[in-house]
Amino acid sequence: MDDNKLYNALLKSQDERRRQTQKQGETKSDDNFRTERPFSGSDRVGPNWVKVDVEQSDHPPTVYDSSISLELIGNPRPWSRDQLRERKIIYPGMPDKAVMDAYRELRIQLRNRAGEKNFAVMLSSLGNRGSSVLTAFNLAASFAMDSHTSALLVDCDPYNQDLSNLVSVEMKAGVTDYVADKSLAIKDILYPSGVPRLSVIPAGTQASSAVELFSSVRMRELISELKSRYPDRCIVLNAPPFQETTEARIVERFADQIVFGIPFGDVTAEAIGESVDALGSEKFSGVVFQE
Repeated sequence: MDDNKLYNALLKSQDERRRQTQKQGETKSDDNFRTERPFSGSDRVGPNWVKVDVEQSDHPPTVYDSSISLELIGNPRPWSRDQLRERKIIYPGMPDKAVMDAYRELRIQLRNRAGEKNFAVMLSSLGNRGSSVLTAFNLAASFAMDSHTSALLVDCDPYNQDLSNLVSVEMKAGVTDYVADKSLAIKDILYPSGVPRLSVIPAGTQASSAVELFSSVRMRELISELKSRYPDRCIVLNAPPFQETTEARIVERFADQIVFGIPFGDVTAEAIGESVDALGSEKFSGVVFQE
């Protein structure tokens, strides 16, 4: 895709609403349902929803209605608008409409490329200034703004802890800990973000063995489970810098689409072309210019 055209597309102001009927699907009845879909105590019910107090029951609802249950995703410490603005997290009605429109346009392009199914997109920086986690978080937040969609950010960059500054709760175990310790369950590494309908999984504490852990069967099973568990969820995988690490090449295997983050003025067109050629994959969807 032509870089200039993509850059201009990212700044378009028109946001198209998705016009489709969500197909009903069944969720897996396990303990992690209570982590992601806690019942709020509200009396709201729908024609395809069974009201169950999942905090007390071992049998959470098995019939999934996205129009209701997405509103029940746990978010015990929501960020205020001032807190979101301070952390440069996007939110509906934010003053900088150009930034919001850029993420909306990116969301639309990724959805159009994916078709009707849910998908996982990997974001990796081509620069060497900091990490891509803020862009990945905001991309996930843009998906979560759709009232019929949930989003999950999986941080696969164990060398950067910036995600902790964007999430409103304390995080401990993460991806690498889960893969290394078979006694951990998915619910042990899943955290609310402070943004409605957006959950996060941190990278974890096992940075020194990340290459081996990301290459393991348990890692592949984790991503497969996360992708198949809910029909309405979009997954964003934040990877380390593509040109600098081996981990990004491994995480690429789990993604359906790949987007490169480009620190503005920090990467040449030749370097971008070399990275796309090195990727050698039809998964490449485009680039995002980062300030």
